[in-house]
Amino acid sequence: MMGTNHRIDIHTLSDDACQSIFNHVAFHERSKDECERLKDIGNKIANKCKGLPLAAKVLGSLMQSKRTREEWEDVLSSELWKLDEVDKNQVEKKIFLPLLLSYYDLPSVVRRCFLYCAIFPKDYEMDKDELVKMWMAQGYLKGIASRDMEVVGEQYFQVLAARSFFQDIKKKYREDIIFKMHDIVHDFAQYMTENECLIVDGNNFGEASVETSVERVRHLSLMLSRETSFPLFIQRAKGLRSLLISSNGYGWHEVALPDVMKQMTCIRSLNLSWSSIKEITKEVGKLIHLRHLNLEWCRELVSLPETMCDLCNLQSLDVFQCSSLNGLPRAIVKLIKLRHLCIIESGVAFMPKGIERLTCLRTLDCFTLCGGGENESEAANLRELKNLNHIGGILVITNLRGGIEDAVEAQLKNKKRLLCLKLNFCINLEDNNLIEVLQPPSDLERLTIGRYGGIVLPDWMMALTRLQQLRLYHCGKLEVLPSLGRLPNLESLSLYRVGVRRFDAGFLGIEEVENANNINGEIARVTPFPKLKTLEIWNLYELEEWDGIERRVGEEDAATTSIFIMPQLQQLEIAHCPLLRALPDYVLAAPLQGLHIIANCPNLRIRYKEKEKEKGEDWHRISHIREVSIY
Repeated sequence: MMGTNHRIDIHTLSDDACQSIFNHVAFHERSKDECERLKDIGNKIANKCKGLPLAAKVLGSLMQSKRTREEWEDVLSSELWKLDEVDKNQVEKKIFLPLLLSYYDLPSVVRRCFLYCAIFPKDYEMDKDELVKMWMAQGYLKGIASRDMEVVGEQYFQVLAARSFFQDIKKKYREDIIFKMHDIVHDFAQYMTENECLIVDGNNFGEASVETSVERVRHLSLMLSRETSFPLFIQRAKGLRSLLISSNGYGWHEVALPDVMKQMTCIRSLNLSWSSIKEITKEVGKLIHLRHLNLEWCRELVSLPETMCDLCNLQSLDVFQCSSLNGLPRAIVKLIKLRHLCIIESGVAFMPKGIERLTCLRTLDCFTLCGGGENESEAANLRELKNLNHIGGILVITNLRGGIEDAVEAQLKNKKRLLCLKLNFCINLEDNNLIEVLQPPSDLERLTIGRYGGIVLPDWMMALTRLQQLRLYHCGKLEVLPSLGRLPNLESLSLYRVGVRRFDAGFLGIEEVENANNINGEIARVTPFPKLKTLEIWNLYELEEWDGIERRVGEEDAATTSIFIMPQLQQLEIAHCPLLRALPDYVLAAPLQGLHIIANCPNLRIRYKEKEKEKGEDWHRISHIREVSIY
């Protein structure tokens, strides 16, 4: 933390251990001859890591991109190593030398993006998309005709991750990519930014170091604890460009926020997420340079002021999980530079009319249709999606009903950047014709259909050859499923409250192939659900039969077909299927790692139970599975 003393604990390794870490990273995917040619100079570079594992990893990541011996020798003989000789008493500089080498090897635009990360507290879980939006707000990303700013930001992130400046990278809720910075990397970023980035704990507001440096600060992070008063010294930081308030969901007194906003005339990124604020002051409209506003998880926020629509440069607005927020400002359509509007799982009841004007949108994660009533004249209809062809990622359309002409005009199939589509209908309506005209782009990866009242699924579903995840829920009238086994890339299938009575050969997609083979007399290999790994079946109260096939998995019928069904299935979960009698042979022969028969499946429980005194008749057929739970 800037302005406070901190200690760096160093745990060192032997030279051999450091060399091993360095070689593992630096020589990844290199030929044996190349490794032999560079090994001697690599050991010399690794020895400069002073036994620090992080340094070995960072230097190894740097050398991955160096192909020639000359480039390796340039790193070994770099003038930066001489800093160690100039000032041997500064432990921090010694630790930072390997990082400096990798840092200065980065393009200047990427260096600037890395240093910005000094705004986050240590051990802070960063979100990749959020960080890219913050970089964008500072003007660090320049798009060109063929590449959006977001794509450029993604590339910069990948460069920094490849150089080991970021670690613990993983997927989280909403498919977000989250990550952290190592403490030493964080110290290095703050060391390089000097007084530009400041992190202040709520308990240190009175420290002289804060008071003396705040006027020079450009990026400020405040960590507020329960009932902390909002620090008035921020009014002196008139050049502030970023403000991140981390409160861990605790309430803080926001009474000073309007006065503070009057002073933050240069602010470009404002993060008030997880706070207990109930309203945004009208003064926010004066922050004309504001480009990024994050209000996610502000569950007590009830409204947004119309003055927010004066933010002519605003690029991203996030009100995810603002459950008390029931609407967006009516004049939001004035924000023609808006690129990201995240409103999913908020209380927003409908999209305001005129949303079609926001043609710069890259993210529009939820489009809620008005269900009639007094707001209908102010609400957008589905046809307003027509010209929003840049939206990508996830799109949830809720309250679907009627309006087939509007749905046709929406032209969802032209949203080529969409990866995930969720269609939520008004329950119990006949929607066969409506769903047919809601055809998504063919490259869609995830599809959810909920509360669908039709009796058949749309024809376009089988054209989604890149679909990886399919979820059907509350589709009670749907008694027959299409040949889902023929979707070549489907990895996850979830069925909840679907009216299906039987899983048969048509469900697998075998029937048509077998008929064709009988006609042609050819031998074919058929693999229904070739990539399916996870299958969830919940609340299928009408399901009685799950047909197997007469041939065992992989056994050839000399005249027709060799069949391999669900060859990659790893997890099967079944609950509340009271009529289902048994599991088919091909499921029991799959490489299952987990079988979970959770509740209200009496036939399955008797058949496969594992109690010592009264094992089920087919217990032996599932006993090899690593994780089995039946109750």
